[in-house]
Amino acid sequence: MKKVKFITYGGILLAVAALFPGLHLPQYVTGPVVNFTIILATYVLGTIGGVILGCLTPWVAFISGLMPVAFLPPIIMVGNGIYTLSFGLLKNTGLKGMIAGIIAGAFLKYLFLSYAVTHIVHAPPKLVQMLSLPQLFTALVGGVIAVLVVKTGYIKGDVLK
Repeated sequence: MKKVKFITYGGILLAVAALFPGLHLPQYVTGPVVNFTIILATYVLGTIGGVILGCLTPWVAFISGLMPVAFLPPIIMVGNGIYTLSFGLLKNTGLKGMIAGIIAGAFLKYLFLSYAVTHIVHAPPKLVQMLSLPQLFTALVGGVIAVLVVKTGYIKGDVLK
């Protein structure tokens, strides 16, 4: 039963995170929704489930044509992994830990993505702009919304327990 729940929740969360960008809404709308979904997956599916979902979303976006550059999925995978691991390590320490995990994860994700697009792959200016400061904003907003939803009590943590 736990595997069925994991696959069901994971599939729904992956669908939201991967398909929402297809609506072509502005980054300040799409980014928080994707980050919300990744943090919710980390809470519901555990840290490994969140990392898996965060690693799959950029590939789905690339394969579907929403992300036009082949060098971006691995970079975004690492950024999402940093974000989910930071939250996952602190999520069980209460509200303060969840908030600290969101802040630390968002900041580290932003630092990594900003560095990667300017120093590792030397991305065009438009991509550098999209993958720098807006990433901090969207990760913070999406994470805080996820924590607020979790705190309503309607969402159960770690379906594998």
